[in-house]
Amino acid sequence: MKKINVKIIYFLSFLLTSIYLLWRVFFTLPWNGSLFQIIFGILLILSEIISSFTAFIFIYNKSKFKEISEPKVGKKSFPDVDIIIATHNESYDILYKTVNAACHIKYPDKKKVHIYISDDSNREYVRKLAKEFSIKYISIENNKHAKSGNLNNALKQMSSPLIANFDADMIPFSDFLMETVPFYITNFKKISKKNLSKKIKPLGLIQTPQSFYNPDIFQYNIFAEKKLTNEQDFFSREINVLNNSSGSAVYTGSNTLILRKAIDEVGGFPTDTVTEDFELGVLINSHGYESMSTLEPMASGLTPTDFRSMLKQRTRWARGVVRSFYNVHILTNKNLTLPQRLTFLNSYLYWWSFLRRLLYIFAPVIFVLSGIKVVDANFWLLMFLWAPAYFLLHHSLSVASGNIRTERWGEIQETVLAPYLFIPVLLETIGIKEKKFKVTNKDSSSNKFQLLYALPYILLWILVFVSIVKFNYGKFGSEIMYGSVITFWLLTHLFNLTFAIFICIRRPIYRKFERFKLNTDCLIKQRGRKFKLKTNDVSESGISVISNHPIYLNPNLPVTVVIRRNRYQAKFKCDLIRVASDNNTWTYAFKIAKFKKKSFNEYLQIIYDGFNNYLPTERDQWLTAWDVLLINISKRLSFDKGTKKINHQKSDSADFYPNVSVNESAEVNHVSAKMTNFAFDFLVLKFEDSIDDFKDHECIICHDVIFKSNHVSKYGVNSYRFDISNLKKLSKQNHFKELIRKWGIVF
Repeated sequence: MKKINVKIIYFLSFLLTSIYLLWRVFFTLPWNGSLFQIIFGILLILSEIISSFTAFIFIYNKSKFKEISEPKVGKKSFPDVDIIIATHNESYDILYKTVNAACHIKYPDKKKVHIYISDDSNREYVRKLAKEFSIKYISIENNKHAKSGNLNNALKQMSSPLIANFDADMIPFSDFLMETVPFYITNFKKISKKNLSKKIKPLGLIQTPQSFYNPDIFQYNIFAEKKLTNEQDFFSREINVLNNSSGSAVYTGSNTLILRKAIDEVGGFPTDTVTEDFELGVLINSHGYESMSTLEPMASGLTPTDFRSMLKQRTRWARGVVRSFYNVHILTNKNLTLPQRLTFLNSYLYWWSFLRRLLYIFAPVIFVLSGIKVVDANFWLLMFLWAPAYFLLHHSLSVASGNIRTERWGEIQETVLAPYLFIPVLLETIGIKEKKFKVTNKDSSSNKFQLLYALPYILLWILVFVSIVKFNYGKFGSEIMYGSVITFWLLTHLFNLTFAIFICIRRPIYRKFERFKLNTDCLIKQRGRKFKLKTNDVSESGISVISNHPIYLNPNLPVTVVIRRNRYQAKFKCDLIRVASDNNTWTYAFKIAKFKKKSFNEYLQIIYDGFNNYLPTERDQWLTAWDVLLINISKRLSFDKGTKKINHQKSDSADFYPNVSVNESAEVNHVSAKMTNFAFDFLVLKFEDSIDDFKDHECIICHDVIFKSNHVSKYGVNSYRFDISNLKKLSKQNHFKELIRKWGIVF
């Protein structure tokens, strides 16, 4: 769409929305009603004003956005960097992956990279982990300021001009420093030029987008982990990138490169809030520094997989941002520019969107069930002023947004969080603080159906449904039309609440480790035989590879796998657990059995040094929310949870061999047949007529090769499966090898 047309759309949207809101303020408040009606009516109007205000901040930032150009700098100019990994109670396995990745980060001179583990729990295994990787361990006694105290204590022992910080579960990509440090080098050079020193602000902070290698509950619990993006992507990869237009990208606590001088000038990490990251970012901006967000994720971590942990995390964020907003006096802080104040005001107002969502839900319900009006308006005037403004504003947001999220999914996410976050926001606003910093549990497992958490949505769903029935029952023709606005909002809320209930119904997670989609070279070796193949996916416990030809591998013997990706190479022993075929492509799944330490570290990098391509970075534009709703209804009515438990143990019924379609003449007891399938441990014969007198022990002759069976079973119409008992003997015969090679099997 041409820029001039987009600007016209934005202008008309702003104009119509402003006219509508003015009309709402001056002509629709129920002044003749009760005190409750007046208060609710005022709150509803304020909600609409704030909602429109935040929408136009987004549109304004989009109109001012400039593409980020990657700076080119000489390798000799790269300064020293301290990397700090803050840890509280994370497990050894989680920490190991993060530390291993930090040690693999690229840099022109690795001697200039100093890695620290800052442990405020003084755990011996963390100390040993630091020693194993030859990095520095920092501990703290009697830490009274949670993560802030931990980081401030670590700062006392660090001296590099730049500091990269990562949460314990955030695995940095190897290009992290090479993608971020050049921005500082370029900034340093510009400031050093006298004619530019007053025009260029120093760069204080670079935030790379948060990303996650496992699906969140908003994706996974509604069977959309391959169709919808992570719920946090919209802020990290769109909103925060647009905040660059004001030089005030929000600091989100990890995957960040910060100027040490800026931290020192503001007095270190703030200790009067549970979101020290957000407040530090504001303070850095208020001291004359700019902050920016890059486009591409440079680290990936774990997102909570259960509802309780997610709520605990969001409650901490909500309380922290509200507290920080008042701590640094954002609205009256003269050291912040107006665009910066609007950016941080927008972040603050986001946490009030949950109260707004509840007001939107209750407004039509109260009117239908009690007859109490909170909006006093003529239907035709409402349609004339509201409808054009509402739909044009949503169209403008759609034009301004990328392909990460739609407004519909934003409303659903607000609905999910609304009942649980509006109270903490209110409490923090009136000064009732949370007493303890609560760390989010990323490994939590809870009841499959979290009934207590679903209860508010179920009650609201019932209220809305009853309201729809009561409001429309017995109405016909023009009566339905005059009530269409009320019905529209009730149906919208019913739709959103249905998803909220579904999101509370937890799908079982059977995999211990996430699979990563990966296509890279690998070598499969067994008993002197070598096969050059491509990987399909990898995880810490297993690997699957793809072949264009069926390959025979002995499932009773170990397989050696050598896998390469970029500068990494890993070699390890595996057990074959499954063979599958699809459209003449053969997939071999292996369970990893044995590693050497160096190969294990390299293999972790092969997995985690990059985004998990099984997860989408953009939403599926062909998939609507209605499609997802129908998928969920279908899945849940059929009790199909969409994820089957994976059996990594060998069993007699496992498919260890490729099942190959063939078309060969064969003979059993002098009866002619066609061999249609061969899978090493069994073959399938099709006869002209049904035969019922087969014995378990039969001999099948095909091109002078004699297959002996020990079991026969029905396989289809006039088809029978013969389980082969003499495979070991056959595998030594040349004419057997020649026959299966004729069928395209690599033996």
